Amino acid sequence: GKVTCSDETFPTEEEYAAMTSAGLMPRIGQQYHWKNEGYGCFDDFLAALSSRKRKNIRKERETANSSGIEIETLTGRDITSAHWDAFYRFYTSTSDRKWGKAYLERSFFDLLSERMGDAVVLMMGRQGTRWVCGAINLRSGDTLYGRNWGTTVDVPMLHFEVCYYRAIDYAIAHKLTWVEAGAQGEHKIQRGYLPRATYSAHWIADSGFRTAVARFLEQERESVAHDIEALTELGPFKRDNAPL
Repeated sequence: GKVTCSDETFPTEEEYAAMTSAGLMPRIGQQYHWKNEGYGCFDDFLAALSSRKRKNIRKERETANSSGIEIETLTGRDITSAHWDAFYRFYTSTSDRKWGKAYLERSFFDLLSERMGDAVVLMMGRQGTRWVCGAINLRSGDTLYGRNWGTTVDVPMLHFEVCYYRAIDYAIAHKLTWVEAGAQGEHKIQRGYLPRATYSAHWIADSGFRTAVARFLEQERESVAHDIEALTELGPFKRDNAPL
């Protein structure tokens, strides 16, 4: 059949430059990323923050870690079917509540372990003998990618601890440069995850539609660039310690 459009997402800088030079329409989005500035431990990261933000994060971690929930970080063969059974419970309950239906089946997670288990970093929280929360991350190159989270308990600050702070702990311990926490949630900024531009390139066969979309994307690029600059100013870092 005839190709009517093409969408290229998350290209490298070189690919993005080549595609836009070839006439594809550039688009800029934003996600929230944490950057490791050579920190030796979590306290080194905290030292780069303003005193008030540092105090807030310490308080959040203390609240979560004094709740009686023991959090484990699991990778590779340490992850069993029992872990996936529990995580799938968290995943489906959260997905059903937020979006109406979970799009991943239980068998997906067994395949994930089987085919790329060493790339999986699973944070699991246990209350006594019962698993009560979990967050799945994927590791590739110098980056840890945060993905799904779920829980069956309502514990203050547990989400921040399991999804954001434990990911930072892991990145520092394994000398990773980035933790990518996804596209939504300005609450991530105060926890060290700053907005960064993401790029994509698009082509539409219909010239009239293409012109209209190109005009919109031009306005959107300006708006996103302004938002990134403004949101970065709200970050928790001391003025001379903000990641580049």
